[in-house]
Amino acid sequence: MSTAQMAVPTAAELPSIGAVLDSWQTDDGPLHLHTGDLGWYSLRDSEATAQAMRIWRCDDKVLAIGLLDGEDLLRLAVDPDFSHDDSLAQQIESDIDPSDSAAPPLDNAVFGKGSAIVEARGATCLVARLAERGWEADEPWTPLNRDLNLPVEAPDLRVEVAGPDNAEAWTAVHWSAFRGMPYTVDDKQRFVQRWHTMMSGPFSSCAQSLLGYDHSDQPVAVTTVWSAGPNRPGLLEPLAVHRDHQGHGYGKAMAIAAARALQQLGSSSAAVGTESSNVAAVAAYSSAGFAPRTEVRDLRRNR
Repeated sequence: MSTAQMAVPTAAELPSIGAVLDSWQTDDGPLHLHTGDLGWYSLRDSEATAQAMRIWRCDDKVLAIGLLDGEDLLRLAVDPDFSHDDSLAQQIESDIDPSDSAAPPLDNAVFGKGSAIVEARGATCLVARLAERGWEADEPWTPLNRDLNLPVEAPDLRVEVAGPDNAEAWTAVHWSAFRGMPYTVDDKQRFVQRWHTMMSGPFSSCAQSLLGYDHSDQPVAVTTVWSAGPNRPGLLEPLAVHRDHQGHGYGKAMAIAAARALQQLGSSSAAVGTESSNVAAVAAYSSAGFAPRTEVRDLRRNR
């Protein structure tokens, strides 16, 4: 095989890259980078998403797709047919962690100096190479899946597909769950605009945002599901319950609603991942019929 070359894609290439990434999703494969991860990142717009990506190609064939989810985290998927290809692993390794640590970072290196994390689930050869270089196991994550070839019950919650008119309610719930701080007018304007950007972006055709209401019609929970196409696993990213309404089973209900939505979109299974230390999240997904799989760990460089 010729040497794979790393490149930063253009925004115009994102749909075709997403289609390649879709084709790598399998029910019995690892929960690696998913098109839904790119879709959620696209809150920042198409140009920013493209700039955060790294693509390894050989003779115009895409062999690996990476997303820099921050300056020090690379989330990576490798073509399953090349997960044991040592020459590809060697090239990606050299782009991630140049051998001469005393030299200045290369202009096209994935990371600068200092700590870094690589999520490379299923990339067997690359993981082995990085471990040999002294990269250490990071905190454990738990992947969970629900088989959608079986019936999915109705959730104990009124759930609607969120359209443009629901953007303020959807983002307010998410903000409360993950930020837990005052939601100012400026914050609302920015987040609502970003939500519209995501839902009209290059991956929006595979997305469906859901909004859950309690018995008094208050918005209490949200999620977005991402299809990778018929007979492939879909992804939940994100799922959130309003801070003032946690502890009432709404997380379980939204996970069931998400699985039901993905089933209607033709997905073969619903997948999600959470930190193993988040015991409440693991329990909520498990109670919603998601089966925990073997824990996985990213690799961390501490230098």
